[in-house]
This record gives sequence, structure tokens and C-alpha cells, in this order.
Amino acid sequence: MNDQTSVAKAPEQAREEATLLPPVDVIEDASGITLYADLPGVPKDRLSLQVEADTLTIEGELGLDLPEGMEASHAEVGLPRFRRVFTLSRELDAGKVSAEFRHGLLTLRIPKAEHAQPRRIEVQVA
Repeated sequence: MNDQTSVAKAPEQAREEATLLPPVDVIEDASGITLYADLPGVPKDRLSLQVEADTLTIEGELGLDLPEGMEASHAEVGLPRFRRVFTLSRELDAGKVSAEFRHGLLTLRIPKAEHAQPRRIEVQVA
């Protein structure tokens, strides 16, 4: 699995496409990978996951709306969107991705394809 980064060509386009890169941990075991993405402030209805061919895209919009008449006196997060794109290995079964989103933590489980699963081979005694 590879992380991809895209570069905008025009300054106006860069402002429209500017996003935060959420921190992601990827853990691999014999049966697949588990991906943990931190998406603080993103409600479930503003989270989008997409797998197309061998590309996994995670997108989310912050849902921190201020009450009417209030302004932030200090804001450390200036971009309202998260986006991360990964290229999935052919060993992974993108059709069996499962996702859980809880308290701002996205957990994705992507199992290995059957042909990539470890298997035991019995030795026959002749």
C-alpha cells in the first residue's frame, strides 16, 4: 500500500483543493491490514470512503460550527477538510473492506485476497 500526494497547478486550484492530511497508522498481519485514521471533528455524515480499482480515498469535512454571533479568537486548524489517498496492493481484497468510525477514529480492515493468504501444505509420506 502506498500513500499518494497530488500537487495543484494553479494557485486558485490549490486553495480549493487544500486539505489536511490526517495521521494514519497501518498495521499488517497475516490476514490483511488494519488502517487507523485520526479525523477529529469530522461527523459520520461528512465522512466519505471510496475504493476505485486499486485506490482508497478517505475524505472528511470538519463539523465544528460556531454558534450564531460568535467568532473564533484563535484557530489552529485553518482548513476544513481532511483527505488521504492510498494505492492498495494486489494482495488486498478491496471488495471486502470494512469500516468503523468512533470518536473521531476511523478503523478500516482490508483482508488479503484468498490467493495471498498463507496456507499450510501437507507433506505426504510415500
